[in-house]
Amino acid sequence: MLEKLLSELKVKIIDTLSLEGVTPEDIDVDAQLVGGDLGIDSIDVLELVLMMEKDYSVAIKDRELGAKVFASLRSLAEYIHEKSPEVSN
Repeated sequence: MLEKLLSELKVKIIDTLSLEGVTPEDIDVDAQLVGGDLGIDSIDVLELVLMMEKDYSVAIKDRELGAKVFASLRSLAEYIHEKSPEVSN
């Protein structure tokens, strides 16, 4: 289940942030997400938070939680998997 979500999130991140020249295979699930090789910054994180709220009904209410959730793609997927009513456990 988590693998499917990870694959889905890779595509959503590329689409949401219009990452040109990036394929899902380019995204390492355990690499640093924000400030890493993809060049994701705090403005991009806001766009991803909006995408999560819209697509998964998951909110991130504070910066500290956001820093943990957006540490890597895997931590993001695990958070969505745990919190989302849209993703069946």
